[in-house]
Amino acid sequence: MVVLWPAFLMACVATGIFFSLVDPMELIVLDERLHVHMLGAYTIGFLIFWVLGAFSSWLTALLLQKIS
Repeated sequence: MVVLWPAFLMACVATGIFFSLVDPMELIVLDERLHVHMLGAYTIGFLIFWVLGAFSSWLTALLLQKIS
């Protein structure tokens, strides 16, 4: 939980900021428009941000164990 809880909170913030600036219906990946429902885009974005946050938190916890 030391890794997942901060990652969850940052995913909430990152999703809010990202989708305040970017319309999910305007997302283009590799020169192709994504055909995803808005709720699906929000969900996928949230999960991606959560995985990135979890990886960052896990790496920090790992490095703290190596130091002490």
